[in-house]
Amino acid sequence: MEEETPHYLGHRSRLRERFLQDNGENLPDYELLELILFGAKPRGDVKPLAKRLIKHFGGFDRVLRATPQQLREVDEVGEAAICCIKAAECAVQRLVRAEAMERPVIQSWTALLDYCRLKMGSLNVEEFRLLFLNHKNMLISDEIQQRGTVNHTPVYPREVVKRALDLGASAVIMAHNHPSGDPTPSKDDIDMTIKVRDALQSVNISLHDHLVVCANTHYSFKSYGLI
Repeated sequence: MEEETPHYLGHRSRLRERFLQDNGENLPDYELLELILFGAKPRGDVKPLAKRLIKHFGGFDRVLRATPQQLREVDEVGEAAICCIKAAECAVQRLVRAEAMERPVIQSWTALLDYCRLKMGSLNVEEFRLLFLNHKNMLISDEIQQRGTVNHTPVYPREVVKRALDLGASAVIMAHNHPSGDPTPSKDDIDMTIKVRDALQSVNISLHDHLVVCANTHYSFKSYGLI
């Protein structure tokens, strides 16, 4: 008896052709994830794994944002697959960051918000970032200032001021995440922001905003008149 031809034979080349026709515009999420996983498994069918990952995490974007440890909990996900998935996420972050840096931050605010949400929105602990701007409001440095626990990140105004002076920054944007999914600032968040703002003002550096970000939403201190 002749062996039955595997149903996935030729699928990869057909999928690549379809992707190149419109740059993936009409591909469903699981097929885009298949393309990412091709690098982890040179042969065989990765469609079941792609579908399983999306079902497990609840969406394509959540697959990319999953931590390596979370990915390891899914059957058939090894180090090669994790590298492919996290490399895709890293590429997205760098692209969005580049878009945010191409123009003055004030003119590319949406790109900046997208970048902050991508970097911090899905983290399980609080992370505090400082975005330093020059006199033209161009981003000159994006740095992690502190990492904390699930609901607390210590921030010291003198360290913010010192780093801003070291970089010759004219303005600063603060950003941190709330793992709870609620971007509403706490009283500690508000008190700390006022202290940092006053410390920066004492050396003629502006605090443009403080952003609290979650995966799909954010809170702007400036928009709510808190600074």
